[in-house]
Amino acid sequence: MQSKDGVKMNKIMEAANLIKNSKKTMVLTGAGISTESGVPDFRSDKTGLWTKMDPAEVLSAHIMEKYPEKFYSNGFKILTDMADVKPNAGHIAIADMEKDGFVQGVITQNIDNLHHKAGSRKIFEVHGQTRTASCTRCGREYDFSILQEKVDAGEIPPICPSCGGVLRTDVVLFGDQMPVAYSHAVRELENTELLIVVGTSLVVAPVSFLPRMVKKLIIINNEPTPYDRVADVVFNEGSGKVLQNIYEALNEK
Repeated sequence: MQSKDGVKMNKIMEAANLIKNSKKTMVLTGAGISTESGVPDFRSDKTGLWTKMDPAEVLSAHIMEKYPEKFYSNGFKILTDMADVKPNAGHIAIADMEKDGFVQGVITQNIDNLHHKAGSRKIFEVHGQTRTASCTRCGREYDFSILQEKVDAGEIPPICPSCGGVLRTDVVLFGDQMPVAYSHAVRELENTELLIVVGTSLVVAPVSFLPRMVKKLIIINNEPTPYDRVADVVFNEGSGKVLQNIYEALNEK
């Protein structure tokens, strides 16, 4: 009878072989990959942010536009709290897989910039990011720190230095349209054979539709997902060690 460690190692090798034999592999990540970096996820039953607050209130485009004082005193803090977090073993393993040619890019729902910090190069940030802010009138882009400085100084709403329009975060808020990065990600998956899904429940549209576009799936998530039954390999556990083990297996001679 195989030990649990033996079963897990077999799954690690199976995942590594799928990646080695895939013509093109992409990675899809959600909030679960970043919890090991100290970033709280959104939808876990007891610890998720949305168990403590209503997302349609705190991170809503409508609230930001109509009630900016409320937005910048509540939702904006969620964005700024991510500034100092560091990538974990999972982010680094994905970046190393890309560097070594095992994966061709990352599609992420996360706005925490951790794939950038880890060294990933081809990243599709389908929910935006917290590195920049943009003017809603002239479209000029600024470093996120400019937006934060204005908010910290009590300039609500923050004003564009160039044209006097309103500055806003480049995070996709509730009520916003999906960014162009999403359509680019969809095109990227059209000729992808294998998708490695990491730390996402796969229940939030439209990202939840993306796994349907590929032939093979590896899923790494603490909780079961609707796609587990059709996936080739499933790990219902934290992602950091699993991704690290897969990367090591990929480099075994």
